[in-house]
Amino acid sequence: MRRKKSGLTNQKILITCGPTWVPIDDIRVISNQSTGELGQKLALIMTQKGSKVTLLEGPVKQPLQSKSIKVYKFQFFDEFARLLQKMARNNFDIIVHAAAVSDYQLEKPYHSKLRSNKKQLRLALKPTAKLIDKIKSWAPDSFLVGFKLESSAQKKILTAKAVELCRQAKCDLVIGNSVAKGYKGYIVDKHYSVLADAKSKNQIIAKLIKMLESEERPAE
Repeated sequence: MRRKKSGLTNQKILITCGPTWVPIDDIRVISNQSTGELGQKLALIMTQKGSKVTLLEGPVKQPLQSKSIKVYKFQFFDEFARLLQKMARNNFDIIVHAAAVSDYQLEKPYHSKLRSNKKQLRLALKPTAKLIDKIKSWAPDSFLVGFKLESSAQKKILTAKAVELCRQAKCDLVIGNSVAKGYKGYIVDKHYSVLADAKSKNQIIAKLIKMLESEERPAE
């Protein structure tokens, strides 16, 4: 059996944050309201605790500025998918997948700008690939933390959705959260137990950090 290690000092950590875009035409995109703030804060705190952090950052309004963190930028879903697959295979101790990934994309994006004088426009969408479901196949030894954002702030719904994602993607921890009526978040583990709750992003970050510091992981 391999030796176990805990704490965050000298841990290799990959964090994803921010939205992804999918194109409508060569000018317009479909996006979401993710700010990337939670992932950025995690990256900064983990760096302060001695971790070697790599951040995959989407098209956020306030990009992270840090000389201590390797930052790789992406914009579009396909670009992010390729980048995540490549980076996840680099033997990270922990992967925190906090990016707000597009769930749908156009079946056939337009190759040039759509004219603005149309009286009606219908867009045919198809589901994107669930990238979090692939991470464990790319990085089977990484400790995987997933996020599940829901519009409902009810504990029963948030924890059920977190458990569902944990089972589906083989995550070690999942944060079920909502910003519908102020922030609410719950941390669920791979045994589907609710370990913690929080009423702000700072609280959920602090509790997640504490769990990751105490979690034992296989040493290389």
